[in-house]
Order: sequence, then structure tokens, then C-alpha cells
Amino acid sequence: MKEKFYKYIETLQDTITSKLEEIDGKAKFQQDLWERAEGGGGRTRVIEDGAVFEKGGVNISAVHGPLAPAMQAYFKVGKVDFFACGLSLVLHPKNPMVPTVHANWRYFEMYDKEGNTIDQWFGGGQDLTPYYLFEEDATHFHQVCKNACDKSNSNFYSEYKKKCDEYFWNSHRDEARGVGGLFFDYCKASEEMSIEGWYNFVTEVGDSFLEAYVPIVEKRKNLPYSEEQRTWQEIRRGRYVEFNLVHDKGTLFGLKTNGRIESILMSLPPHVQWIYDHHPEPESEEEKLLKVLKKPVNWVGKSFKL
Repeated sequence: MKEKFYKYIETLQDTITSKLEEIDGKAKFQQDLWERAEGGGGRTRVIEDGAVFEKGGVNISAVHGPLAPAMQAYFKVGKVDFFACGLSLVLHPKNPMVPTVHANWRYFEMYDKEGNTIDQWFGGGQDLTPYYLFEEDATHFHQVCKNACDKSNSNFYSEYKKKCDEYFWNSHRDEARGVGGLFFDYCKASEEMSIEGWYNFVTEVGDSFLEAYVPIVEKRKNLPYSEEQRTWQEIRRGRYVEFNLVHDKGTLFGLKTNGRIESILMSLPPHVQWIYDHHPEPESEEEKLLKVLKKPVNWVGKSFKL
């Protein structure tokens, strides 16, 4: 399974980066191959200062070796070895009318000292972080997510949307990071679902990413914007940074397993602001976004269309 999934994410990385370069029309992804001293490595691809994407990364990695003591405690296991591979992407567009997007799809195995597999699971998801709220964009993104989920189980969308709303929550701000999407983890074989079934589900979601995001980018990338709107984008990017550095489990895992720092922190945007005690104007488009981020919204079923 690990070879099969790694081959899948290699191909998916190529597909996604090719399409994003086509959309941007100016910048190209810079590729960086790296190795991890303890075992494994990855292929980092970063795009910067483009016509559409100010900064973004689409990275794959496959790492293995003894599980670090901090992660042994986290997983409540003894001295074991692990293998982890996945694709992680974050895209920060230049135009504040285009939302930031994040996605990742990953696979994990754990072994005893004799090399026997003692645990294995999939995880991942995709979520949208707008700076200005276009309801039809959120509806489109969530509908594509639901369509992908429904091919495996009609209950998955509602279950994994709820987990996404719960996970991407800046509790210290009492607000969501964005308008959500899907989040799933520890997807293990059971009587209801084989590990092959989970592979099919996760790859279906991965294959849906471009359909979920590209139409939004195409519709918003040329909209006009002001310096004030750009400032608001940078303030909201600050909230994105806060989540990644305070709450995100993936960042924590990377740091505690001696991951590659440049790849872990590539998700951070290049221009960010923290303005003391900032509040948007009442009844403004900025305040409208904040109101939506205070509680989950059922986006599927709304009558907006791209």
C-alpha cells in the first residue's frame, strides 16, 4: 500500500503543479529534492511572485525510521518504527478576492522491531480560507467535496465536514480559520471499510481538488481590489499563521520528527500584518466574513452557482 500511495501522490503533484502554472501564466514551480538523515526524503515544489499566486507549495514526502520519543508518547506506543508519506499543499493568491487553499492526503504505517506492521491509516482533507466571502464559491467547493465523498459513503461528507469545522478552529480567537471543507484522520481498516477502500476514498478526494479550487481562481483572479482590501487580506493571513503555529498537528509532527523546516513552514504567506485590536467597519464586507466564521455554515444545498 505504501508504494501504491506514494506513486499516486507523485502523479498528483505533477498534475496539480502543471495546472497551477498554466493558471498563473508567469511563475513556475521551483523544485527542491531533499533527504532526511534518519530515512526518506521528499520533493518540494514552491511557486513565488507569480501573476496569480504570491506564494504556494505543493510538496510530497516519504519518511521512515524510529518514531521519536515525543511521538511515541503522542501515539501511546513504545519503541516502534514508522513510515509516513503524503502530499501537502498551500496556495496564497495575490488578489484578496481569491481564497487561500490548503489540502493534504497522507498515509502512515507503524512497525514493531521485527518489522511487522502493527498499525496503518490514511488521513487528509482540503479546506478554503477566503478573505472576502463569495457564497457561491464556498458552495461550489463544498459541493465538489460532497460529490467525492458520496462515491464511497453518503455519510462521509457530513462527518468529515464537521471534523473540519472543529479542527480548523482558532480557539484563542473563537473563530474558524476559513469556510472549511473536509478533514479526516486515522482512517483504518474495519469490517465496514478495507484499507483498499480507504485508498479509493482518499484518492477520490485528491482527484477532486482541482475541480474544487480552479473555477474559483479563474472567476476571481482578475477582480479589482484596493490597498485597504490588500491590508485586510494580510491581517487575515495573520490568523492563518496563528493556526499553523499554535494548533496544527501536521506542523507539530514535522517539527518533532526532524522534518525539513523549509518544507514545513512553506505554508506561511510572505506578507502578513498584525494590527493591534483591529476591528472592521460595521456592516462592511470584512465584518460579513467575520460573522460567517463564528459558527459552521451548511454550504451544500444553497442556490449559488459559479
